[in-house]
Amino acid sequence: MPKIECRDLTFEYDAFGDPSGRPLLLVMGLGAQMTLWDEGFCNELADRGHHVVRFDNRDVGLSSKFGHAGIPDVMSLMAQATSGEPVDVPYTLDDMADDAAGVLEALGMEDAHVCGASMGGMIVQTLAIRHPQRLRSLTSVMSTTGNPAVPPATPEAMAVLLGPPPASRDEAIERSVTSARVIGSPGFPVDEARIRERAAANYDRSFYPEGAARQFAAIVAHGNRVEALRTVAVPTLVIHGTDDPLVSIEGGRDTAASIPGARLLEIEGMGHDLPVPAWGRLADAIAEHTRKAEAARA
Repeated sequence: MPKIECRDLTFEYDAFGDPSGRPLLLVMGLGAQMTLWDEGFCNELADRGHHVVRFDNRDVGLSSKFGHAGIPDVMSLMAQATSGEPVDVPYTLDDMADDAAGVLEALGMEDAHVCGASMGGMIVQTLAIRHPQRLRSLTSVMSTTGNPAVPPATPEAMAVLLGPPPASRDEAIERSVTSARVIGSPGFPVDEARIRERAAANYDRSFYPEGAARQFAAIVAHGNRVEALRTVAVPTLVIHGTDDPLVSIEGGRDTAASIPGARLLEIEGMGHDLPVPAWGRLADAIAEHTRKAEAARA
């Protein structure tokens, strides 16, 4: 896969579909490599007229790492943030949003439709706040606003998020199955063989759990985006599963309520993942959204 240089960092990326199609930048979530945007799903989006670009965020996959910054004490940071104390982190979601803008610039894309999942949704929300000229439309999937009034993750989901990193490849693979059972989509069938195969491939590609700790610190430090989101003027689609135990459906509802004119799509039975049987519906919704945004620009 190709690499690009921007902001003194290196980012791994690849692309799908006709380069003349509607440009669509995909941004993945906490500790997740770009390969969590499955090739099959990327092809579904490409088949609906998009030129799809996915990339590894900083500190994950094959993009630049920040090992020199050390591993933050996430629990202490959360306590500091909750008490209103300032937190000191290696980088913030502002930096990660600027990365996404830099990727677009490095690829010669003046602007694009952007879609982010989970932490990626937080990043693209921040991108819309900081770089509105770069967005043709915004899609935020299974994400939230940083509003402390939104209900937190369930204890079981938080245990998955904050548990110690796996000590071996086999443990990483089994942990992926356990995580899917806790935070996955109860309304859709679970393909454990596929989960194990993907986990093995991602482990072999890049196993780097300390990057996830720094990314989580960036989320903790960013705080509440609600007031800033009220200034977002780009066409916005919010997609959220009704059965998400990690980022509750109220997070999606708060996102849609905070962005003027945003449309909310709730998917029954979807948890905190992108279940294969829902790909078609998700791709259709995103394609309808980007086509309408293009028509409004014409």
